[in-house]
Amino acid sequence: MDLPEHYGADVLFFFDGHPAELALYEALFQKLDRAFPEGRVKVQKTQISFYGRHLFAAASLPIRRRKDWPKDCLLVTVGLPYRPDSPRVAAAAEPYPGRWTCHIPVSEADQLDAELLRWLQEAWDFAESKR
Repeated sequence: MDLPEHYGADVLFFFDGHPAELALYEALFQKLDRAFPEGRVKVQKTQISFYGRHLFAAASLPIRRRKDWPKDCLLVTVGLPYRPDSPRVAAAAEPYPGRWTCHIPVSEADQLDAELLRWLQEAWDFAESKR
C-alpha cells in the first residue's frame, strides 16, 4: 500500500493509550496490504482511511460505544451495495440508495477472518466500480 510520509508516527499517535486496538489495527493492515497492494492509506483525526480510486474502508476507535460492545475494540467500516445480514454488523446506514456504510467492531485478531475480508473485497470492488 502507498503510505504517507509520517505513517508510522501518525498511527502511533492515533492509537496512543490504546495498545490492544493498535495490535488489532496492525493485524488488519497486514491483511489489507496483502489484499490491496495498489491501495493507499490516510491517517486522519478520527479514522484511518483506505482508498483505491475511492474510499472503501476505514478503521477507527469507537467514539460512541454501545453497552454491549467489548471494552477494547477497533471499529472497521466498509462501504457496500447492501447491508450484510450478520450479527457482526453493529450499525449500518444507507446514506444513498444502494450504498450502505457498515460498522463492524473487532475485539480479537481471529475476527479478522474470511467473512470480514470478503466484505473488504466487496467494498473495494464497489468503490472501484464508481465513476
